[in-house]
Amino acid sequence: MAACDGKIALVTGGTSGIGRETAVLFAKNGARVVVTGRRDNEGQATVDLIRKAGGEGIFVHSDVSKAADVKAMVDKTVEAFGGLDYAFNNAGIEGNWVPIVEQTEEEWDQAIDINLKGTWLCLKYELQQMQKQGRGGAIVNMSSIAGFIGSRGTAIYSASKHGVMGLTKAAAIEVAGNGIRVNAVCPAAIETAMGDRLFGAPEVKKMALTFYPMNRFGQSSEVAEAVVWMCSSASSFMTGQSLVLDGGFLAGPNRPGQ
Repeated sequence: MAACDGKIALVTGGTSGIGRETAVLFAKNGARVVVTGRRDNEGQATVDLIRKAGGEGIFVHSDVSKAADVKAMVDKTVEAFGGLDYAFNNAGIEGNWVPIVEQTEEEWDQAIDINLKGTWLCLKYELQQMQKQGRGGAIVNMSSIAGFIGSRGTAIYSASKHGVMGLTKAAAIEVAGNGIRVNAVCPAAIETAMGDRLFGAPEVKKMALTFYPMNRFGQSSEVAEAVVWMCSSASSFMTGQSLVLDGGFLAGPNRPGQ
């Protein structure tokens, strides 16, 4: 029996990268999957991959920064498949990485609305549904190693990811008695479109890799495996925690000669 047989999984930001990889892996493990995002063509492409893998899935257009959209995506999940067991709150943006003195209020609002408010809204409506069902559930929020540290130019992004860590812990405490688990996954640089935007230039990637003892960036499939594991019964005593996937980044400095 697959790890997720009979379960219903919701993946926000499932139009590419880590979200797409996780949605397909959920399906391969027996879950029925709802993929959400703002890009319809890419979302449908993810559903096509789910079906090609022998799974069942639908796409729901949704902007996680809007309460009405988030409520509707949960309602449509229930309408399509009869409930909600797992959620991966993955939708997010990196924003513009420049010093604080150059950041704008518009850039703050956009990143915080999607990364932090969006995660809060998803938790709100997902937890309402899971509590109503009374059969437990598991939620994984997308944070980052930026939820543990700061770095030059990343103040807004880092603030949003630190906020996700706080939301994860508070939510986990609130719903533990309902059999619902809430955790966060915290990747470092991953080989995705976002990773390419940030570190794609050869000289930038060469410099960035000096921070990684494993001398490589991560793969979407590695994050997907972690998310599916955190939702499965294999991690049944884990809640309010953060799982770091960083190739050794946070373990300490990795410079030539050190």
